[in-house]
Amino acid sequence: MSIIRTGFGRASRRFLSPESTKTCVIGGVVFEDLPGLAADSDGDVIYHALCSAIASLTGVQVLVEMARELLCKDGITNSGNYLKAAMQVLGSQKVQHVSLQLEGKRPLFYPCYDQIRNNVAEAMGLLVAQVGITATSGEGLTDFGCGDGVLCHAIVTTQEVL
Repeated sequence: MSIIRTGFGRASRRFLSPESTKTCVIGGVVFEDLPGLAADSDGDVIYHALCSAIASLTGVQVLVEMARELLCKDGITNSGNYLKAAMQVLGSQKVQHVSLQLEGKRPLFYPCYDQIRNNVAEAMGLLVAQVGITATSGEGLTDFGCGDGVLCHAIVTTQEVL
C-alpha cells in the first residue's frame, strides 16, 4: 500500500532598489540585470516556495525552524541549502513530481526554464523530467505583474510506500 500526498507552497518577494548590490537569484539562476530580492537570505522564491510545500507535507516549518533559526544565523543565505535541509524532513516520503508557477513582469523566465528545472532537480535529487515550470507576466494586474517583485507557487507530490 502507498500513500500519495500533495504539498502546496507559495513565496513572494519584492525587488530591492535598483541601486542595491545584492544579486537576484531565482531557481538558482543569477539574473545580473535585476536588483536582488528583499530577504535575509538570497530570497530565492522558487526554493522558498518548495520549502513551504514540503512544510505542508510534513508539518515541519523548514523556513522558520531550520533556515531562519539555524542556517541564516550562521551566515548561510543560499536558499539551495534551505531546500536541501527541507528534503531531509520528508522521511520515507519520496518526491514524485514538482510543479512550479511563476508570476512576474521581470525577469523573462522562459529562456531559463531548462536551467531552473536542472537546478531544482539537482537540489531535490530528482530527474529533470520530474520538474515542471510555467510562468506568466501577470499582465500588470498585480504588483508582480507590474514588475515590483516575483511570486512562485509550488506543488510537491510525494509517495510513501507502507
